[in-house]
Amino acid sequence: METLAMHISNGIINGPVAAVFAAIALAAMAFAVLRGRQDLDDRLAPMAGLVAAFIFAVQMLNFPIFTAGVSGHLLGGALAALLVGPWVGALCVAVVLVVQALVFGDGGVAMLGLNITNMAVLGTAVAYLLIAALLRVLPRTPAGLAVTAFVSALVSVVVAAMGFVLQYQLGGTTDLGGNLAGLAGTMAVSHLLIGIGEGLITATTVVTVAKVRPDLVYALRALKPAAPAPVPAVGGVR
Repeated sequence: METLAMHISNGIINGPVAAVFAAIALAAMAFAVLRGRQDLDDRLAPMAGLVAAFIFAVQMLNFPIFTAGVSGHLLGGALAALLVGPWVGALCVAVVLVVQALVFGDGGVAMLGLNITNMAVLGTAVAYLLIAALLRVLPRTPAGLAVTAFVSALVSVVVAAMGFVLQYQLGGTTDLGGNLAGLAGTMAVSHLLIGIGEGLITATTVVTVAKVRPDLVYALRALKPAAPAPVPAVGGVR
């Protein structure tokens, strides 16, 4: 479980690579703060607090993946991107990861840059790109929103897992004997199963919020439907 966990523990990646990704994470969070300030209003600010609290609570609950011998939990990137947008959403996930590392020892403090890059930056960014694409082609009905939430959550989890594989290739402290492809395959399969669980949780949560208060779903407000193609005029000018 330790080698497959998304929360990277101290010592799994060497110091220089961890420092590089700490700088990347810090720069990404600074940019998210600048862009997120433009989105914050009386509606989004309290929603961001609720989203961070919900992600923190759900991440404490693991569900078993029996076929892979691991357990999984919600990463929260897609959920945050749907409800509060990519910039504030990335900050929400990063805050959760910092609290978990400092208070609960879930993920190494020295590895915070790696974990934030994978889950808060990569996970949220990929999820929002998919959300933006899907909401332009799918109907904005509960079913369309559920499909969007499920697919974006599933893909974001797998991409975040592949981020760890790249980091391990750059600075893993244990020699895999050239079996990096085996690590990538194991991470992909296990996190694909975890992503299915995350997709179901994300879809259920977002659809429930949208049915009660659609104005609280950032993606529905910010992403406008694709404009219909103009209809050419027929006939002469009168």
